[in-house]
This record gives sequence, structure tokens and C-alpha cells, in this order.
Amino acid sequence: MKNIIALIPARQGSKRIINKNIKILAGHPLIAYTISVAFKSNIFSRVIVSTDNEKIATIAKYYGADIPFLRPKKYASAVSPDIEWLKFTLAKIGKNNLPEYFAILRPTSPFRTVEMIKKAWDKITSEESADSLRAVELASQHPAKMWKIVNNRLIPVISGQTKEKIEWHSLPFQALPKVYAQNASLEIAKSEIPLKSISISGKNILPFITSNYEGYDINSKKDWIYAEYLIKTRKAKLPQINIIPFKI
Repeated sequence: MKNIIALIPARQGSKRIINKNIKILAGHPLIAYTISVAFKSNIFSRVIVSTDNEKIATIAKYYGADIPFLRPKKYASAVSPDIEWLKFTLAKIGKNNLPEYFAILRPTSPFRTVEMIKKAWDKITSEESADSLRAVELASQHPAKMWKIVNNRLIPVISGQTKEKIEWHSLPFQALPKVYAQNASLEIAKSEIPLKSISISGKNILPFITSNYEGYDINSKKDWIYAEYLIKTRKAKLPQINIIPFKI
């Protein structure tokens, strides 16, 4: 038995793009590309979609995913943390049926590749001490140049200085320590981590640095329009789907 399952979270209530997870992109519902690449990677024993919506469930099943149960609405709001639906899902699957690892593949990252998933799987299984692995990319904006407003005053989000006492926020970007931003394309973790705590990732987290548009995340109308541009200009490639598109 393969030692990992894929979990694809797809709740109904998208605010910025209505019905985002099943909106048509290049002929197929957005979620179809994540389901397709999960199967093509050939590393998962099951590809499960976690949704609170019957229509999303029907579409996910059409593309081959397993929907053993619907997610309760209380775990599907815009402010519901991932740990809630994840704990519910793992508990429903049952400890006796859980493999050692699970992966979270979000539908909003349609440009992830089979090769990326396989490399990430090879990396985490080669380091037994790791609790999890998370996809990250070099941050385009540095937190040293970000501020909070407190009592009408600017307070740096993070503070630091060079040995010459020059504050980080006054340095050019290239002179600052490299920082990485997480993206939505991939997380892999040991199943025991969220079952025993309120953490998805644990403490020993491996970096998996994505490149090009592997980690591109569609969350706004502007993101969607740019994704269409990337496809049209062939700057990014979607996973191939070899069945007739679902009619919505």
C-alpha cells in the first residue's frame, strides 16, 4: 500500500471569485487540474476531496476523486482554520486506514507538476526526522520593510540591524537575509502530527522551493485573468486531462 493520501480542500463559499473551485479554466473546472496531477503522480493511495458542497462533490467524482463524506459547514467558513477540517477528515477516515503521510493539494494552484510532487515525496521520505514539508518561494516583498500601525505610529513587523547599526528597513532588498513565502501548491506531513496536536506541520519542517509558476495561486479576479494569460501565451502549462469536460 502507498504510504500517503492526497487531500484536496474545496469549500463552497469563495468570496472574491464566486464558485472558484469549479469555475471553468481552459475547458475544465479549476479543481480538475489538481485531481488530475495527483493521480498522474502515482504516489497516492487515495485522492480525497474535502468539500461541504454536493455540486463540487459531483464534479470531483467525475474526475475520479473520492468523496467519502461531506465536510460539516462549521468547518467550511471563510475563517475556518485548516486544522479543523483536517482533524475531522483524518478522524473520519480512521486511524487504522490512515497511511503515514498526507498531502494537501489546493485547487487554486493549477500549475503544479507531477515532477514537483514526486520530488517533494522523495525529499520528505529521505529525512525521517522531518514532521512535514511545505512549498515555498523566494518572497517578492521583505518583512523587514513591512509595518504595523499602532496608536498612529509605525512599528516594524520584524526588526534587525547590521553590525554597523543600520536598521534593516533602510537597507536595499538585495542586502537583506533571504526570506521565503509559503504558497498553496503543496504540503506533506505525517498523519500523527495533526492527530496529536493543533498543528498541521509540526516543528521540523522541510522547505520545498518551487520554481516558475508551480506555486502560482489563484485567489482574486486579477489572479484568474493572469492565469488565463499564462495559459494563452504558454508561459505556464496545465496538467493534461484526457476526458470530456464536465458540463456545468
